[in-house]
Amino acid sequence: MCIPDKNIYKPYLATIENIIDETPDVRTFRLVFQDEAVRDSFSFRSGQFAEYSAFGYGESTFCIASSPTRKGYIECCFRSVGRVTEALRRLEIGDTLGVRGPYGNSFPIEALYGRNLVFVAGGIALPPLRTLIWNCLDQRDKFGEITIVYGARTEDDLVYKHELKEWQERSDVNLVKTVDPGGNSDTWDGRVGFVPTILEEAAPKSDNCVALVCGPPIMIKFTLPVLEKLGFSDENIITTLENRMKCGLGKCGRCNVGNVYVCKDGPVFTAKQVKEMPQEF
Repeated sequence: MCIPDKNIYKPYLATIENIIDETPDVRTFRLVFQDEAVRDSFSFRSGQFAEYSAFGYGESTFCIASSPTRKGYIECCFRSVGRVTEALRRLEIGDTLGVRGPYGNSFPIEALYGRNLVFVAGGIALPPLRTLIWNCLDQRDKFGEITIVYGARTEDDLVYKHELKEWQERSDVNLVKTVDPGGNSDTWDGRVGFVPTILEEAAPKSDNCVALVCGPPIMIKFTLPVLEKLGFSDENIITTLENRMKCGLGKCGRCNVGNVYVCKDGPVFTAKQVKEMPQEF
């Protein structure tokens, strides 16, 4: 962010330029800042997050789901699960909402140059990785092999369906998509099984490779041992923990785990760092 004397508690005003219904309860907003100076100077890194406000209802924390290589707008993706997100869902194209941020650390993209990458995501947890996926694809020559393993409970629960089709058709991306047993239709063209199982079957090689993981806690719990079995070290497994955050500024204490504040020290951590956090995490 390049604007001096910014009140960190005051959101920028943004207009909803486009809306995509990803699933029956998940929606993507494309947002354009109303202030031209903000629009021109706003910058972020893949992995950072923002606070999005529905005026009169409050704020919710989501990642910035678009890539910093795409200029002039930002995107967020959210599920309607409470008062604020339901209020956000009622907004329409042309309406105004507030945006605070960007906050937090980011994926170490420069350290990934020349490496093979494996993205592992489940359900609504694809957006925090999508920003990095497009960041890498927009600079494709800087990276080795790119594999994406993505799954959800059912076909309907898959987000970014149009982008999954695009990734599947690219010769420089290996997309493995899956749904839980019973979640497929007769026309489903992907795998059937839980993400950790499908990941183990796909067996990406760990040599010169970094795994980037985001998903429900139960998915991560069973995915980390699979990655270890495949030879990935804890330092070469990276995840993001944005679902633990509230204020974004380390003030409310909701996201602290021991002496770690996820909103300030994260949300991006290696598996080694996560394992060093207190057991209550």
